[in-house]
Amino acid sequence: MGALPKKKVSRHRQGNRRRHHWLKLPQLMTCPTCGEKKRTHYVCPNCGTYKGRQVIDVSKRSRRQSQQ
Repeated sequence: MGALPKKKVSRHRQGNRRRHHWLKLPQLMTCPTCGEKKRTHYVCPNCGTYKGRQVIDVSKRSRRQSQQ
């Protein structure tokens, strides 16, 4: 048998505890190649580059999705 609360936790005290549980927006930056917004440290979904190198061939990916 574990520890049980002796009294009901009020809405104010519960809200104070959950004060820091909000969702954070992802950090966005502009892609240096195409100028679109992308997440930092991620491959650009628009042009497929990362750190100035072509990592994903986006034209093949879009063709594959359109065929399905």
